[in-house]
Amino acid sequence: MTLVLKNVAKTFPGGTRALLPTDLEIGQGEIVSLLGPSGCGKSTLLRIIAGLETAEPGAEIRFDGEDVAALPVERRKVGMVFQSYALFPNMSVRRNIGYGLKMQKLPKHEIDARVDEVIALCRLEPYATRAVASLSGGQRQRVALARAFAPRPRILLLDEPLSALDASLRNQLRDELAQLLRQFSITAIFVTHDQDEAMAIADRVAVMSQGKVAQIGTPEALYRNPATSFVARFVGHAMPLAGRIEKDRLHLQGGALQLAAAADGLQAFVRAEDIRLDPNGPLEAKIETVTFLGTHYRIALSGVTAEPLYALHTGSSAPGPGDTVRIAIAPEAVITLPAEEKAA
Repeated sequence: MTLVLKNVAKTFPGGTRALLPTDLEIGQGEIVSLLGPSGCGKSTLLRIIAGLETAEPGAEIRFDGEDVAALPVERRKVGMVFQSYALFPNMSVRRNIGYGLKMQKLPKHEIDARVDEVIALCRLEPYATRAVASLSGGQRQRVALARAFAPRPRILLLDEPLSALDASLRNQLRDELAQLLRQFSITAIFVTHDQDEAMAIADRVAVMSQGKVAQIGTPEALYRNPATSFVARFVGHAMPLAGRIEKDRLHLQGGALQLAAAADGLQAFVRAEDIRLDPNGPLEAKIETVTFLGTHYRIALSGVTAEPLYALHTGSSAPGPGDTVRIAIAPEAVITLPAEEKAA
């Protein structure tokens, strides 16, 4: 199913503008993430698509060309997976998956056939007769997906589906969720505040800020070519290089950097993985802290800018706190973007 949104906005009673007028197009079978911090409007937009919230007059919400903006949630034929999964704990896996089909009053043989189909698709055969309360977090996620998919919805909507899980399980299930959504071959939108989750699962990511889409694109495009400083900071944790730019030179407290091109009037940013310890580097810094993370060290550096910079160092050892080091940043690794207002 294709989804087209035009002029979709929401102001809550009291005047809070949760969503500014928003346009968005999602293709057949595409998986799109709405990514952003709390309060940016991503969950409001998802709920408007579902029919759980009403958009302001003038909005268009088109499923395969049909405007469903005036249709209630039960007539939009959407599947939803919530953070809590909202499963019936004492029901078996089969009964949970078949519950929505039973409410649709489908014939028993059709319910059984669809339940069998999604149980196989979600690899739940060994757990079909078990109570949901006895399952692990990952197994419950698969049950929630199977239940949402069984009625053959036009679109699948997921609201922070992994946020209730612990970090190690979340990483494992992130990849599993990506695989299952592609097996379903269904158009899907999921909300998250976790950039790793969005980039691992989605075909495209819509980064939202202050009630609007700041940028939408593939994970690679957003990471390599952020359009705003907010996107650069949120996708990849880019750090500001606050200094004075003169043509293709960036003058900082710790020295001067060569830029790839003239950048007068722009802001400069860098990511931690692009800062290298180099005895011949143009910048001088003092090491504040060193954290060993297994595959690399995370090193906090002062003296380059007013705020600390962080470098990821992959050597077998690292200098210690208090040491003075030289660092290098390749010209092409410096991200230059238009200056933005502080509220952006």
